[in-house]
Amino acid sequence: MQGFVATSLIGISLGAQYALLALGFTLIFGILGVVNFAHGGFYVLGGYLAYSAVTYLGMPYALAVLCAALGTTVLGFLFQRFMLDRVIDDHLATLMLTLGLYLMVSSGILVVFGPQSPAFSFPLTGVIHGHGFFVPIENLVVLGVCIIGILSMYGLIYYTDFGRALRALADDRAVATAQGLRPAILFPAAFALATGLAGLTGALVTPTLSLAPHIGDPVLATSFLIVILGGLGSIGGATVAAFIVGMAEAFSAVYLGGSKGALALFVLVLVMLVVKPSGLFGQRVRGA
Repeated sequence: MQGFVATSLIGISLGAQYALLALGFTLIFGILGVVNFAHGGFYVLGGYLAYSAVTYLGMPYALAVLCAALGTTVLGFLFQRFMLDRVIDDHLATLMLTLGLYLMVSSGILVVFGPQSPAFSFPLTGVIHGHGFFVPIENLVVLGVCIIGILSMYGLIYYTDFGRALRALADDRAVATAQGLRPAILFPAAFALATGLAGLTGALVTPTLSLAPHIGDPVLATSFLIVILGGLGSIGGATVAAFIVGMAEAFSAVYLGGSKGALALFVLVLVMLVVKPSGLFGQRVRGA
């Protein structure tokens, strides 16, 4: 029972981290129609920005996390506004641009920081013991921040004028533009919000896991898998799928082992997609 509870807590924590990542990924696809292959790069960049702020500037970790999220937000805004926006309706061009940005980010980090993982640890340590289980304090902190981020995203998208404008553009860009909405402003803002989420997640998670120039590869693969499983463009689907993947990954890793656990996860996704090819909450999300 102790192992079951501990594994469940790990799965919930992983699911919250994946949800925060996948929300940004699916937000960009649902609104802009862009598969952002640079998403993993913003995750890595967020980790390295937080590490640099703590190590070289002496910032408190919490402030470094905020600065990392802000830095990736600004970079995402500038990238979309001055580069991606020029080819926003050319899917192959957007794919190549985002992939190129990811390669530039990972290669730049490799040149500046080297291939070795830097010593970047979470500032809080210790374990909380309960009846038949224990959980590291850092995992609880990360879980709490991720849950706050997820709820904030839902509030922003569904209960603000900004969110309603984004959803209108996702439903039908031509009609929304005719009603006075301005994609030239809203698209960069949506992209910046998504990349800020990726940077925030990287700054939060990498101290508890690992930080290296190419850790964005599995992050991108997992985000893509979650978004497909949940239904492309579906925010609710991405959230539910993230927790499914987190729980499946935790239990399969504990009870089946690393490689078998990964295989079981992909088999689960394949089975679900055979049953429902559009994903859990798949629907038509773009009318333009």
